[in-house]
Amino acid sequence: MSLYSAGVEYGIHCLLFLMDERGDSREASVRDLAELQGVPQEYLAKVFTKLAKAKLVVATEGVRGGFKLGRPSDEITLLDIVTAIDGRKLIFDCREIRGRCAVFDGNAPEWATEGTCAIHAAMLTAQKRMEEALAQQTILDLGRRFGRKAPAEFGGQVNSWLNERKEHRASGADGQSIAVVQVDE
Repeated sequence: MSLYSAGVEYGIHCLLFLMDERGDSREASVRDLAELQGVPQEYLAKVFTKLAKAKLVVATEGVRGGFKLGRPSDEITLLDIVTAIDGRKLIFDCREIRGRCAVFDGNAPEWATEGTCAIHAAMLTAQKRMEEALAQQTILDLGRRFGRKAPAEFGGQVNSWLNERKEHRASGADGQSIAVVQVDE
C-alpha cells in the first residue's frame, strides 16, 4: 500500500507537462492532459481542483483555456504537490503500546512511558527527512532530469500535440462543452 495516492503521481506528471523544455509554463486542458497520459479525466479534474486551490496551477479563460503553472517551475516542490493533493500524511501513528506490557499488569511504571516513545521518535525523524527530500526537489529539477533522458524531439512532439488539441477545441470540432473549475478562495 502506497503512502501517497495515484493523484500525486498524476499531478506531478501533469505539472511536468505544463512546463516546456526551458521550464517555462505552458497551457493545457485537463482533458488533454488526461488523454496525453492515459489517465481518468474525472479523477484528474479533482486533482486539478486541489492544485488550483493550493495556487500551484491557475485556470486560463476562453475556448482555448486550461491550466498553467501558478508559480515558476523552480518554486514548486514535490512536497507542495503532495501536500496539495493528499494533505499532510504521517508515515507512522504511535499507539502508545509501550505502557500496555503484560509484565506491568495494567499499571505501567513512569520510566516506561515518560518522554517520547523511541520508536515514535525514529519515525518522526524519518518523516522529517522524507519531507525535506521532497521539499528539495522542484518540478524544474524533475523536468531537467527527464529532459536528459528523453530524445530531443520529444518536447517538440508534446508541444505539437497540445497545440493541435487546443486548436481543435477552439474550432469547436470536438463538440464538447468547456468545463470550468472554480476554486473558492
